[in-house]
Amino acid sequence: MTIRSMTGFAQVRGEFHAPAQPHSTPEAPAGVAGNGAFTLSLKAVNHRFLDLHFRLPSGSDSLEMQLRRFLKDKIARGHVEVALSLDRATNDAFSINRDVIGGYISAFRAAASEFSLACEPDLNAVLRIPGALDVAEQSPNGEVETGVMARAQEALDRLNQMREEEGRSIERELRQRMNHLLDAGKQVQQHRHVVLQNYVERLQARMQELLGNSADKERVLQEAALLVDRSDIQEEIVRLEAHVKHFISLLDQGGEVGKKLDFLLQEMNREANTLLSKTSGLAGEALKITEAGLAMKAEIEKSREQVQNLE
Repeated sequence: MTIRSMTGFAQVRGEFHAPAQPHSTPEAPAGVAGNGAFTLSLKAVNHRFLDLHFRLPSGSDSLEMQLRRFLKDKIARGHVEVALSLDRATNDAFSINRDVIGGYISAFRAAASEFSLACEPDLNAVLRIPGALDVAEQSPNGEVETGVMARAQEALDRLNQMREEEGRSIERELRQRMNHLLDAGKQVQQHRHVVLQNYVERLQARMQELLGNSADKERVLQEAALLVDRSDIQEEIVRLEAHVKHFISLLDQGGEVGKKLDFLLQEMNREANTLLSKTSGLAGEALKITEAGLAMKAEIEKSREQVQNLE
């Protein structure tokens, strides 16, 4: 399965044809059909869960429910904005919103009277007020809904095409960063034995200095061995490599792996932090381990930024 990003955009256009009105009304004379076109847009960005937002014409509750069910079955997560705009044919009738226009004119004349101004409202300005004009309502036969749902799959396919293209780009980058992590782990492994030997020698010298000639040499060596074992970073290296291999296997598997990859990166970051804490305060070869550990953390952080945009 293809890995998808949660970011994408798609837009499709379609047409609808509603039956002619059987009865004449001021807004829709008899015989006038509700011909027109629509534009359906899908815009998706990253989100922890599936978050659907709709911007549809008023009276589209039924259509919203259909689109919601359709998208919930097709998209796992992401913030998705669904927008629909209707373009009516030129023979569609317009109606005026008497409440909006009447309220504006009353307020205009009241203000003119209060300030003793001789003027009347401009009709062109009045009709540009939002909501002053209403396009005749769509046919109750659901022609618009049918047309939109017929093109919904095409819109989703286009959205997924863009999401898959970005997903492939993110996947390539993640594979490169996992290779960098493995390389850093090999560098740490190369310096590990030298660091442990230096740690043992320093620890022995320090304990001998503190205890003097009264110290039991065998006992000192045992205590030193225990402390060195606790300071060994081999376990962190092994676990980090295992997490990286699991991460790559999930990329090979594909599909909806964003949350799993993010969890693995958190575990990798934990191992890198432990590795750095065990080697803090040591000089010489240990500084190279610290540098490699910091490089690991940088790769992990950059990977998390990319993974958080995967579905």
